Amino acid sequence: MEAKGFNFQSDTDTEVLVQLISYLYKKDGNDFAGAVRHALSQVVGAYGIVVMCTDVPDMLVAARFGSPLVLGIGEGEIIVASDSSPIIEYTRKIIYIDEGEMACIRRDDFEVRNILENKLVNKNVQHIEYSLDQIEKGGYPHFMLKEIYEQEESIWAATRGRIDFKNKTIKLGGIQDILGRILDAHQIYITACGTSWHASLIGSYAIEELVGIPVKVEYASEFRYRNTPVNHKSIVIAVSQSGETADTLAAIRLAKQKGALTLGIVNVVGSSIARETDCGVYIHAGPEIGVASTKAFTSQVVVLNLIAALLAQSKDLNLPQRERMIDDFEQIQKKVERILELSESIKSVAADFYDATGFLYLGRGFQFPVALEGALKLKEISYIHAEGYPAAEMKHGPIALIDENMPVVFIVTETGFDKIISNIQQVRARNGRIIIITTTSAPELHKYSDHIIRIPHIHKFLAPLLTTIPLQLLAYHSAVLKGCNVDQPRNLAKSVTVE
Repeated sequence: MEAKGFNFQSDTDTEVLVQLISYLYKKDGNDFAGAVRHALSQVVGAYGIVVMCTDVPDMLVAARFGSPLVLGIGEGEIIVASDSSPIIEYTRKIIYIDEGEMACIRRDDFEVRNILENKLVNKNVQHIEYSLDQIEKGGYPHFMLKEIYEQEESIWAATRGRIDFKNKTIKLGGIQDILGRILDAHQIYITACGTSWHASLIGSYAIEELVGIPVKVEYASEFRYRNTPVNHKSIVIAVSQSGETADTLAAIRLAKQKGALTLGIVNVVGSSIARETDCGVYIHAGPEIGVASTKAFTSQVVVLNLIAALLAQSKDLNLPQRERMIDDFEQIQKKVERILELSESIKSVAADFYDATGFLYLGRGFQFPVALEGALKLKEISYIHAEGYPAAEMKHGPIALIDENMPVVFIVTETGFDKIISNIQQVRARNGRIIIITTTSAPELHKYSDHIIRIPHIHKFLAPLLTTIPLQLLAYHSAVLKGCNVDQPRNLAKSVTVE
């Protein structure tokens, strides 16, 4: 391009593409859309783009390869975005642009073509069934707080129609027909990013304990770039709120190439992962507007627990464990409600520590991923550095950080209770400030803690659903006290649709 006299102002791929489109537009007398199509047929790599031309001011050309793209069909307008979240305020009519397609868009009309073959493609309009109440704040100061409180309903919604409480059985229509293949698998991989990765870790513990199949949880961004031993005897489960996460989508495509059965756990109906996986289960959390995920996380944990229980049910394994879990699912709404009533007391905890420069979150067993998630929430919205660790790993490095200025959050359940008491004593001996979230009634916890938040007891597989909520509220109140933008924290996007 430079040899042809083009002057570049940057080294970005964006400018290279724009210059290439401009060159082809002028060189061959192409129409605007034709120039875009010819340019895209030559380039290599992932993109999700919208192009404008000053000669054709009433047209947008949008195209995708690797990165997601959706159209919102409104009244006298068409909206382009990476996923449905920003569109649903304006229209519930969504069209998903598929891989290797481009859309030529005018104010009230559009057409979609295949980039390589230039053939017209007929697209079906998807209707997103969200009510106005679901996408408005409803009197809450922030979407995040609204969505934390909605967990009383969203956790229950993830079980609705899937648990027969009378007969203590599970049914998941989306995977019912392929249970045999899952149970025959040599290994299950769960791939995800961020908060979804933490939910996946909890799910892996449940599947391994109930079913005895090895489960490996992989960051989607790493899964793609290792020679992972995936084949036709592997199951790869993708977990994503939006269903559009670029790395997770690419991991699924790689798994399918290697012959694996792919399963999606997503929130958004009709999203790319929902369409490209072989089967799956929706989490039914409803729209999540706040960038920091809350109710989607707990709904993902619910669905992963249901999958674990269903697999165990299919092999007639661990009946007493499964029945206790189902009994506790029946009581979960009331228990979540009791935790939400603690919001003001958690706010007082945040008032003591929101000016700290660092936090440590510690948990054992099923509570280790909760520690990771609690630390992530604090980092995301309050910009306080935080680390999550297995409690026993504290002595392998993090203990060096502990002094009178270091708040340490312990998540304490019956599992490993004596061991975690020892960890608490070690922090107290070094003058660390201790916050305890616990499902136990053990009185000795009071003498070690600066603050103690007691929450209802529940089955250990479901305990993360309850222990997570106080940590979400702690992060929320800390961010508000610091004056941070809770719903749109700096440098973050709701859906990470590019690498």
